Amino acid sequence: MAVALRTLVEEADRYLNSARVQDYCPNGLQVEGRPQVMRIVSGVTASQALLDAAVEAGADLVLVHHGYFWKGEDPCVTGMKQRRLKTLLSNDISLLAYHLPLDLHPEVGNNVQLARQLDITVEGPLDPDNARVVGLVGSLAEPTTARDFARRVREVMGREPLLIEGSEMIRRVGWCTGGGQGYIDQAIAAGVDLFISGEASEQTFHSTRENNISFIAAGHHATERYGVQALGDYLARRFALEHLFIDCPNPI
Repeated sequence: MAVALRTLVEEADRYLNSARVQDYCPNGLQVEGRPQVMRIVSGVTASQALLDAAVEAGADLVLVHHGYFWKGEDPCVTGMKQRRLKTLLSNDISLLAYHLPLDLHPEVGNNVQLARQLDITVEGPLDPDNARVVGLVGSLAEPTTARDFARRVREVMGREPLLIEGSEMIRRVGWCTGGGQGYIDQAIAAGVDLFISGEASEQTFHSTRENNISFIAAGHHATERYGVQALGDYLARRFALEHLFIDCPNPI
C-alpha cells in the first residue's frame, strides 16, 4: 500500500510536535523524492553507506535522526554533500530527518527507548526547569553495581562501554543519549548514582570522580539506534508500509 509523501510527512511532524522544538537543523522533509511512499528505510545517520543500502533495498524514503543542513556548516554542495544529495535525487528518494524532536518524544524518543532497552523506569526529566535538557532520570527495579550494569549495557548494545566507577551501588540513573555528556552537572544535581550518555569529554572523568557517581559512555551511534526504529515502526503501522532499519556500524 502506498501513501502520499505529503501525508506521511505531516503525520510525522504532528506526532513528534517538531514545529515547537528549537533545533540546530531543519526537522522534517529535507530532500523531496517521489510523491508516493511504500517502503521506508531508517538509520541513525544519513551517511553514504546508509543511502547506498537504501537504494539497494528499493526505498522510497530514508528516515534518520542525523540529517543534513546543520547550523554553521558549509552551505556549498560539493564533495561529500554533493555525493549524498546526488544519490538521493538521482534515485528519487526522500530524506526525512528529526533531531531533537526524536530525542524528546515520550513514546518513540531516543531517551525513552534507551530506558526500555536497559529496564530503567522513567521518573521524569533530568532538569525539570530547563526544557532544552533532553535527558531523563529514573530508577532500577533492584540495586546493582556499576560493573554489573555496564555488563548489561554491553549485552544489550553489543559494544564495550566506557565505565568510570564511583558509587558502589546503582539505584537512581540519569541519562541523555548521543552527545549528552555535558549534562552531567544536571545529573549530579538530580542525585543520581549513575549517568549514561553516548560520549565522554575530558572533564567528564573529573566530574564523575569528584562527585562520587558512576558514568557510562555507551556510544553516540549505539544509544541513538532505537528512536528512529520506533518512529519507523509507528509510521509503517499507521500507513501499512514496509519498514527496514539498517544499522551502519559506527564505533563512536
